[in-house]
Amino acid sequence: MISRTSSRVFRSAVFLAFSAVLAPTTAAHAQTYWPGAHLDWERRSPADAGFDAAKLDEAVRFAIAAESPSPRDLNLNHDMTFGREPRGEAIGPFTVRAPQSGVIVHKGYIVAEWGDPEKVDNTFSVAKSFLSTTVGLAWDRGLIGSVDDRVRSYMPPIVLEPGDGEPGDQDGRRPKLLFESENNRKITWDHLLRQTSDWEGTLWGKPEWADRPDQDRSTWLTRPRVEPGTVYEYNDTRVNLLALAATSVWRRPLPEVLREHVMDPIGASPTWRWHGYENSWIIMDGTMVQAPSGGSHWGGGMLINAYDLARFGLLTMHKGMWNEQRIISEEWIDLSTTPGEVNDTYGFMNFMLNPDGRRYSNAPDHTWTHSGAGSNLVYVDPANELVVVARWIRGNQMNDLLGLIFEAMGEMAASD
Repeated sequence: MISRTSSRVFRSAVFLAFSAVLAPTTAAHAQTYWPGAHLDWERRSPADAGFDAAKLDEAVRFAIAAESPSPRDLNLNHDMTFGREPRGEAIGPFTVRAPQSGVIVHKGYIVAEWGDPEKVDNTFSVAKSFLSTTVGLAWDRGLIGSVDDRVRSYMPPIVLEPGDGEPGDQDGRRPKLLFESENNRKITWDHLLRQTSDWEGTLWGKPEWADRPDQDRSTWLTRPRVEPGTVYEYNDTRVNLLALAATSVWRRPLPEVLREHVMDPIGASPTWRWHGYENSWIIMDGTMVQAPSGGSHWGGGMLINAYDLARFGLLTMHKGMWNEQRIISEEWIDLSTTPGEVNDTYGFMNFMLNPDGRRYSNAPDHTWTHSGAGSNLVYVDPANELVVVARWIRGNQMNDLLGLIFEAMGEMAASD
């Protein structure tokens, strides 16, 4: 029997040795065109791509009309929404966003675009997909042995500000362990990736109970903990904890990891930035390093344009391949798109799944959406070789937009 350590070393060696030559294995890899770097991206007219041009134009006009009514000043919008929560003050940057914008990519070619897709804006929880990708890159290289490993085994004591830490260890600016309570020490990477950890504590001044709190205030500090892996709860304090844990494993800033291993290889623009919070700095190997925001609940996170989001969507659609180069393992993308046992519409963050058309009834089942507030949506459809980026659209209009796009595809559209 091969030990877990031996298996991990073998997996890492194989990944590194053959990453540049692994052949595509899925139907989506029928694509022969890959966009070049940055602005080197070919367009095809809807008619040349096989779409009904009039119907696709109708879809674009529908998207533009479906712009979110929320303020374009994202800092003001925060004050009116999450900023009203306890300890909800912003601690990361916000932009004044573009109007409703989007890109439709079919077989690698841009077939439609509208608004201002080059505008760099907050993308909120889509940052979670970039975060889980950095965890996957670590897993591919054997830095994380198994997603079922307890995170406690990977986390050093970290100097945090007073108020941060687990209950009972939140005073004093000193090295603190974040996985020591009876509940927290059970938490695995899989629990954090699927938002089922029920981690208890405070990070960057934000207690986990203050994130989307229960309307019953008496429960905020008194509710019993649940067994990790048994209850799904969307909670960005815990997402930021995952970002800190991944930073500790890599011993490098995660934006640097993402740029080197993903964004530069897929030809992303030089304009994206992955921000942390004003207080999310740690000392690592004698250097001040900022842990990025995974959830972007209080500002910051991934600031990016729609074209670069479309590139990331293409990467995940092609199971981690980009122009015959292996960027991230197919096995990791398969894990990311596997439904969780507690919530079968959620894979690894933030792969929102569509079993039985429950997210988008107009879309095939085996699709996923990298989803963030705003709404910021990156729809990925391997069967149709289709990526749709829609930014600042009312979320309840996305299903109708997809329906119009499929009408424009006509008989070319695959059901799954």
